[in-house]
This record gives sequence, structure tokens and C-alpha cells, in this order.
Amino acid sequence: MARAWQLSFRAGPTDSTEGGALTTVGVEEEFHIVDLKMRDLAPFGPRILERLPGSAFSAEAMKAMIESRTLPHTEMAALQQDLVTARTTLAAAAAEEGCGVIASGTAPLMRVEDPVRADGSRYMRIEHTYAKLFHELQVCGLHVHVGVEDRDLAARALAWINPWVPALTALTAGSPYWLGQETGYASWRTLVLNRLPSAGPAPYFASADEYDLTADALVRSGTILDRRMLYYDVRLSAHLPTLELRACDAVPDVSTAVMIAALFRALVVHACRRASTGERPPDIPGPWLRAASWRAARSGLEGTLVDPFTMVAGSAHAMVEGLIGTVGVELAEFGDLDRVRAVSDALLAAGSSARRQRTIGRRLGLTTLVEALMATTKGQRTSAFSAEPKPLG
Repeated sequence: MARAWQLSFRAGPTDSTEGGALTTVGVEEEFHIVDLKMRDLAPFGPRILERLPGSAFSAEAMKAMIESRTLPHTEMAALQQDLVTARTTLAAAAAEEGCGVIASGTAPLMRVEDPVRADGSRYMRIEHTYAKLFHELQVCGLHVHVGVEDRDLAARALAWINPWVPALTALTAGSPYWLGQETGYASWRTLVLNRLPSAGPAPYFASADEYDLTADALVRSGTILDRRMLYYDVRLSAHLPTLELRACDAVPDVSTAVMIAALFRALVVHACRRASTGERPPDIPGPWLRAASWRAARSGLEGTLVDPFTMVAGSAHAMVEGLIGTVGVELAEFGDLDRVRAVSDALLAAGSSARRQRTIGRRLGLTTLVEALMATTKGQRTSAFSAEPKPLG
């Protein structure tokens, strides 16, 4: 992570998390790199990075992936423009190497031998620790950072955030293919990541010290190499004063990414307010949270989701509405309520990215699907993805 981003978060107006008025939000997007001729993965990340500004882009664990990151923003319009600029810049640099980029949880056209580990001793150690699991981490996510200066407050807030994370997973579900075949899941990426020992819903923490003790114990045991490998769905960032959402697939359209950023910021502020009162947090068993996460990965927006508060199955529409209703006050305070409702309503009507990917893949083939994903990632409107919600200004 660039030092400038660290300083921006620390210098930004993040001390108002309880009030919410100026809380900052930044986004990291991971992209698959694909060959423009064959439409399969291309391990040209290092070459493309040489053409890009280092402050906004970085390497990932696999050479066929690359990450972009925005500056922290307080306004969603500015965040959206930052994301558009990053995608446009990345697509242009990739094209010069004969490549395209797609924002999706998994790449539709992929072979067992495709993932190539990035250079560096850290990735070598991770590969040694996780063996075959590491080789299957050719998955891309949308990560959202929301500024919270008080780490104790952030740790306690996780208990209020966790129950709503499956709804965010469902809204972004867009990885129905693995190794060129349908998986039957809306978010196969979630299943891939949840095999790692430090992934999934975060447990309850009463303080930042308790959070850190757990992380340090995992490091000492050799289960993870460092705190950066604590892959909870929502975690305290290891290097920024933020809460970080990691449970979402990378999404083809910018409007969905911005909606998720707005929803997560509102959820963080709401949770911090609840935690700051000393109110008893929701006591939801870990198996219930994992069940809700699995159900969201399996169904996306097309089937039922599980309410972690009750373990009762209900419609995705009801769960999304429940989330928006819970954080409606915060969304309104930020001026984000209309944006979130417009984009979420469009998604609920059109279906998840996974559903639309399957439709294209079945009717037109996976090569056409990759072409549609590349076009949408660059911001082009395609007939294949005509149901995508229109970007909001």
C-alpha cells in the first residue's frame, strides 16, 4: 500500500465516525488480466505495472492479476470518478501489452496451469504454507476501507457489521465459473477463499487488544505469516486506520462498486454508533454466520438468503431491504440513500452479475462472456450486459 494512501487516511476527517459527516472511504479493485486473442488468462501483470503509476496500482499474488486503489473520499461522486479513471488507465496500459482486464470474482476461461505466482519471497512463503490452496487463489475481490481512528471501537463494531455481510456478498456475486465450467454457485470466489484458515466471518472481539492477540497467535502457530493474512470478511486493516470489507467479488460495473462503498460506510458508522453506547452486541453463533455466508455465495440475488439473526430463510430482496433500512439514517446523512436505492433496485430487478454471466455463457459462449466483461469493466455499455444499472453521477 502506498504511503500516500496511509497518510491520506490518517490526515483525513476520520475522527467523525460516530457522527458520520465526513467519514472517508477508499476502494481497492482486483482485476484478471486476459489475452486479447484467446480470452484466457495472461501472466503479464509485471509488464503492465511498468506502464502504470505505482501510487495507484500494485501487483497481486498471481501474475495474471493486478490491483488498483483509489484515494480516500468523502463524496461518492469523487470516488466514482477515481474508479473510472483507474479502470481507463489500466485498460489502456494492458492493451499496449495485447491484454484486456476484467473485474469479476473468477475468470470464465481459465485452466489448471494458468495461475502463475508473482515474484517475491513473501509469495513464495505463502505458496509453501498453503500449497495447492495458494495455486487456486486466482480470484478477484472488491475491497472497501472506511476510516475509523479508534481501533477498540472498530473491533467492537464488527459484531454489528457481521450479520449484514452476506447481503453484500449477494449483491456482488459474480463468479459462477471455475476452470471454464459452471459451478452452480453465484460466488465461487467465496468458496475458494473460505478454505483458508483465517477467512470467513470475524469472531466477536471485545477490544483491539483481543483482536491483535488472536492475530498474533495465528502468526506464532504458523497458520498465517503476518497480520496481512488475516482474511476475515471484515477486518481491521493491518496498515491503515480503517475497517476493511473483503467479502465482495470484483464487479464489472462501477456503479455497483460505488453502491457497495456507500453501503459499507453507512454500516460502519451505524455499527460504531451502536458499539460506542456500550450496548450489548448481537450474539450470533459462528456457524450461523458461516451458513448465511455460504447461502449468499450459493444463491446470490436469485435464491433465498439466510437471516443470521434468526436462521430463517427469506428472499434476497427482503435481506437487502433490511440492510438499507438498518443504515437508512446514515445513508441519508451522507446523501447516498437515493444512489443506493437506485442501484440496488436495478440489481434486484436484473439479477446478480453471476446470473447475467451464466446467461451470456450459455447462449453465446465463454469467449463472448469475457468480451462483455472486458467492455463493461472499461465502462462500455454492451447488449450482453444491458441489464447493468446505469452509472449515477
